[in-house]
Amino acid sequence: MTVEPRWKHDGVRVIPADGLDPNTAQTPGMNRAAAIDFARAGAQKLWAGTVSIHAGAKTGAHHHGPLESVIYVVRGKARMRWGESLEFTAEAGAGDFIFVPPYVPHQEINASDDETLECVLVRSDGQATAINLDIEPAERPETVKWIDPIHRT
Repeated sequence: MTVEPRWKHDGVRVIPADGLDPNTAQTPGMNRAAAIDFARAGAQKLWAGTVSIHAGAKTGAHHHGPLESVIYVVRGKARMRWGESLEFTAEAGAGDFIFVPPYVPHQEINASDDETLECVLVRSDGQATAINLDIEPAERPETVKWIDPIHRT
């Protein structure tokens, strides 16, 4: 009797780009697709996937409950708005990371009128959580430049 090696089916998993699952929590204005989650890969403590926002489009306001989120901008220019009335804003380009703490109401905006915004998204739980909000946005959000408390310039 041959015994399979322990890690053959319980080890590393490669999810091909054409194998992402669009059947995940969605927010109007964007398309999320899961790559890694509990159901697909057995992930206990994180969710990872992609998000695309069409040129000139913006999402509805939402938050992700108790989860922390990291967004990596692969292509395009992201404009983030956040706050109780989406009164703050900042922009990120290709190669930039965005951190969204738990329960922060936010909105992703594609700042380009002719290029799709493509991002990789990671969250701190194996389940997708998106709570869509009905927020009246501030007319003129305040631009906020993040200052790294360790590497102040």
